[in-house]
Amino acid sequence: MLKIVVCVSGGGTNLQAILDAIDSGKITNTEIMAVISNNSKAYALDRARNHDIPALCMSPKRYPDRAAFNEAFTEKMKELNPDLIVLAGFLVAIPPAMVDAFEGRIINIHPALIPSFCGVGYYGLHVHEKALEYGVKVTGATVHFVDKGMDTGRIISQKAVYVQEGDTPEVLQRRVMEEAEWVLLPQAIDDIANGRIALPEKRV
Repeated sequence: MLKIVVCVSGGGTNLQAILDAIDSGKITNTEIMAVISNNSKAYALDRARNHDIPALCMSPKRYPDRAAFNEAFTEKMKELNPDLIVLAGFLVAIPPAMVDAFEGRIINIHPALIPSFCGVGYYGLHVHEKALEYGVKVTGATVHFVDKGMDTGRIISQKAVYVQEGDTPEVLQRRVMEEAEWVLLPQAIDDIANGRIALPEKRV
């Protein structure tokens, strides 16, 4: 059984896609141990509670500095000791110590086709605004492993989504979620849970 912790900052639509996929059997051999958000008002925490999943808030604002937060966040994750950490719209940089402790066991969903529209500053609606400004005809989403860079880890899977005439950033964001993000992330988790994508030995 693959034990996962899902980290999310906002509404939790990708979390809901994972929950739905587990409920429907599209994801098997997987248990969500906890959901962590940096935002106490994130609806994602309600989604977790509605599924009787422990919901935790760990905000950098509650610590004297980022170093203190990074240490607390890393220690909490070591305490939970999941097999896999899933970043599902998590807008906090993962501490290097956590990357070391869970090397090869952290995955992220990004709403663009990496290496396009990624890196520092490319998150949320901003990604789709930039894609439309640039005039691309195809965008999409990427699931990748997390390393110490920003959106630089090894790519697991990608799915293309066509940009349509008259798209607004909001409309494009929704299409990318529906056609790519909500498909790719559950599939990647199921592939890992069932050995189609291998993980390294646990260090924690």
